Amino acid sequence: MKKIHSVLLSGLLCVAAAPVFSQTLASAPATLAAVDAKWASSFAAFDEADKLQAPAPGGVLFVGSSSIRMWDGLETQFEALPVVVKRGFGGSRMEDCKTYLSRLVVPYKPRMVLVYAGDNDLAEGRTPQQVLDSFKSFVKGVRQELPDTRIAYISIKPSPSRAALLPSIREANSLIKDYVDNTDNADYIDIFSPMLSTAGTPREELFREDALHLNATGYALWRTVISAHLPAHLR
Repeated sequence: MKKIHSVLLSGLLCVAAAPVFSQTLASAPATLAAVDAKWASSFAAFDEADKLQAPAPGGVLFVGSSSIRMWDGLETQFEALPVVVKRGFGGSRMEDCKTYLSRLVVPYKPRMVLVYAGDNDLAEGRTPQQVLDSFKSFVKGVRQELPDTRIAYISIKPSPSRAALLPSIREANSLIKDYVDNTDNADYIDIFSPMLSTAGTPREELFREDALHLNATGYALWRTVISAHLPAHLR
């Protein structure tokens, strides 16, 4: 009888949480109509997923570009964590993560948010300093709305197809690491270094045929590196 009561109570809590989450999302400043057309389908999918099952607050949120979006099974690969939410939208930049912060982060009220972005910024011609500035704005926005949320930056990866950008990638990663090292409740996760060969070139075996996106081996490496950086209370 006690077990049945517990199940019913859990169900009622989930039902009660859904409208609260929807109300929070609806009140966010960046409405769906304001989303750039190229992201509209991604944000519509996020909204639909949230309606079907509203993520509980206090979880771990992954946001960013296609390296997050294409990480199959991400939500189940960190078993010891509280609920894991994946909100990656392919082709996005650090600038976009900052712009849509109120849609990507704020409604979920995560205990920790991990962001992978900056790769596409550099590929489109933005400078390492501009990537840093966008990340700073992202951090400022999170701090204003969710002051206790921990923020982790996953470093820009060294893709074989973007080998010409390695100097800019190194500079951007270095700038962001220096900033994070002097920022409270923040982490810098270095996935760049372990993705290089002993010769200092991108490890091709970690990538798909396009030499840009990660394969299963690459994601397994990411999982190992990221797990080691998660605070003990989250593991």
